Amino acid sequence: MKFIRTEDYYQMSRAAANIISAQVIIKPDCVLGLATGSTPLGIYKQLIDWYTKGDIDFSNVTTINLDEYKALSPDNDQSYRYFMNENLFNHININKNKTYVPNGLELDEKKACDDYNSIINSVQGIDLQLLGIGHNGHIGFNEPSDCFATETHCVDLAQSTIEANARFFDSYEEVPKQAYTMGIKTIMHAKKILVVASGENKADIIKEAFFGPITPKVPASILQLHPDATIICDNDALQKVSELI
Repeated sequence: MKFIRTEDYYQMSRAAANIISAQVIIKPDCVLGLATGSTPLGIYKQLIDWYTKGDIDFSNVTTINLDEYKALSPDNDQSYRYFMNENLFNHININKNKTYVPNGLELDEKKACDDYNSIINSVQGIDLQLLGIGHNGHIGFNEPSDCFATETHCVDLAQSTIEANARFFDSYEEVPKQAYTMGIKTIMHAKKILVVASGENKADIIKEAFFGPITPKVPASILQLHPDATIICDNDALQKVSELI
C-alpha cells in the first residue's frame, strides 16, 4: 500500500483528482469506479475545474458507482444517481448512458444485483476505484460482518444509518431501509484502488483498517491485500500512524 500525506482536505482532494485525471489521460476510455458522500466532493469539484479549463476530456470514460438506495428513484434528491449528476456528471462532457449506478427502483433484489454484475462484467472491470472509508471501516455499503461479501448484493441498513438519514426525508417511512452495493470481491478486482480520508475523526479507523488484522469486522482491511492501493489522507487522519508510514 502506498500512503500520500497532505496538509489538509483541499490538498487531499487535489492529489486524488490528479491520480484520477492521469488515469483518464493515459486511458481515455477507462472505467472509473466512483463513490458518493462528503469526502469525494472536493475531488469532483477539482475535476470539473480542470474539465472547464480544457485539461481533461471525459467523453469516452465509463463510470461504475459503488451503491444506491433501494426504492429511491434517480430524481430523488437523496439518491446517489442524483448526487452524481449534481456534483459531477452534469458539469463534464461524459456520456450519461455510460455512467452506471445500481437501479434502486428494481425491487427484485436478485435481478437488481445480477443486472449490475452483468454491467460490470460487460465493461471488463474497473481500472480505478475511488473509495471513502467509514468510521467502522465500511467501504460502499459493505458493513462489518462475519464474512466478506463478494459481488453486488442488497444490504439492510443499520438502524443508526436509517436514523441519521431521517432528517433528509419528510417522514420516517420514506427513509430507505436497504441499499444495493458493490461487493468486496468486485472492489478488489479493480486494477487500482484509491482511498481518501480526511479529519482526525478518521484517525482511529485508518490505523485499524490498514495496520491491524485483515478481518470482515473491518471491511476496508481487505485492501491491505490489493497489489495497487493508494491511500491519501491529510495530517489529521494520519496522526496515529505517522511512525508507521
